[in-house]
Amino acid sequence: MSDVEQELREQFTRAFEGADYPVTNQMDLVPALPDGIGTRFEAGDFSMTAMELGTKLSGIQEFPYDDVESLVDDLIEGLQERELI
Repeated sequence: MSDVEQELREQFTRAFEGADYPVTNQMDLVPALPDGIGTRFEAGDFSMTAMELGTKLSGIQEFPYDDVESLVDDLIEGLQERELI
């Protein structure tokens, strides 16, 4: 696992662990974010807001998610698949 992936995994977990699971869509995650859709995730050369993340990974995420771990796994996998990290 790269340093960027590890850092993003930690940031995503912190940001989304407070969501009311299960979550059925992206909007269910917004209340958990410290700065709402403007929450920024940064690691290495990667920098993206939650809104940008949702847009770029649309179609990759498979809602519903029962826990933060499965959500974060899909986010990382999606970023890798789209060659964003």
